Amino acid sequence: MIRLTMDNNVPYCLTRLGVVMAPEPGNLLEAMGVLNPGSGRTPDGRLHLLPRLVADGNVSRVGLAEVVLSEGVPVSVERQGIVLAPEEGWERGANNAGVEDPRVTWVPSLGMHVMTYVAFGPLGPRLALAVSADLEKWRRLGPVQFTYQPDLDTDLCMFPNKDAVFFPEPVPDPDGRMCYAMLHRPMWDLGWLRPGEIEHLPAGVTDPRPGIWISYVPVKSAIADIRALSRPENHRLLAMPEYAFEDLKIGAGPPPLRVDEGWLLIHHGVIGHLPEGFDPTTQKVEYAAGAMLLDPDDPSRVIARTDKPILAPETADEREGIVSNVVFPTAIELVDGVHYVFYGMADAKIGVARLDHTVSEHTAPSTSL
Repeated sequence: MIRLTMDNNVPYCLTRLGVVMAPEPGNLLEAMGVLNPGSGRTPDGRLHLLPRLVADGNVSRVGLAEVVLSEGVPVSVERQGIVLAPEEGWERGANNAGVEDPRVTWVPSLGMHVMTYVAFGPLGPRLALAVSADLEKWRRLGPVQFTYQPDLDTDLCMFPNKDAVFFPEPVPDPDGRMCYAMLHRPMWDLGWLRPGEIEHLPAGVTDPRPGIWISYVPVKSAIADIRALSRPENHRLLAMPEYAFEDLKIGAGPPPLRVDEGWLLIHHGVIGHLPEGFDPTTQKVEYAAGAMLLDPDDPSRVIARTDKPILAPETADEREGIVSNVVFPTAIELVDGVHYVFYGMADAKIGVARLDHTVSEHTAPSTSL
């Protein structure tokens, strides 16, 4: 366990509990790993994961698996099948295909689960949305079409994007309008598509490293037509890499959690070497989890963040896999008053960790990296 102190003003910690899902022997759809799940509850209250299942050739699908609890703690899953596969043309390229890394947010005011996922199609990784009332049947809303914003001097629709997730309830945008807000992580390097092409940074941005952005959809628009969720506007840079464990890039993790101090965002930071292209197996990196607190009155503003990881690769399952040295949090759920964070382990398995406030009776003696 890594314990956060009040020195960094984010008084939360994660305690790893073990593996909850690993590839099923002989299952060809899981030959290259199960990882990076979304989560949610079916209408009858049963807790499920929506794992990314990777077949040979790096072809990803989204599955559904009910979480098995032992004394209130997630310990394993029971598979329920596939709920999303790369069936649309924009989810398939000539030599690649995939619906990847789902993040699922239950939005009570919409009565729907909102899934963001990465469509790995002809132009690389692009964000897409789907919605569901029951976790089993999903309606695609299509690729995210960021509204053009002249003051950025660029168009976010041009760029690959990942790590998107919605807040669970409406929040005020910088203009005070109540909106559904989405965090995301655009990437400015287009050299993979046009070799030699320069990076096109938005106006006012001087650091080319990928950071976390926030965009908004007015509540009235989404209530009138759920498809408005795929047309976010009022884009703002929220956070850039700042500390040693996130030197290469950062990205959002599970849906933000409302806590006494504001919105708690668990994110990932990356160090190491990233070669050109999007083949994760060629990366020489380390992914670790950090945390931020966002202002509840303006969630585009970070009010505190950790200067060290709250969970970093330490166990064999986190250090050895399809991509070694990866802790990648993507889901968070409340079970019997305790929050559990589900995370990808070395792009091969799914682990679970307990989230505690540092003054909680569950908090154990602190350790450090």
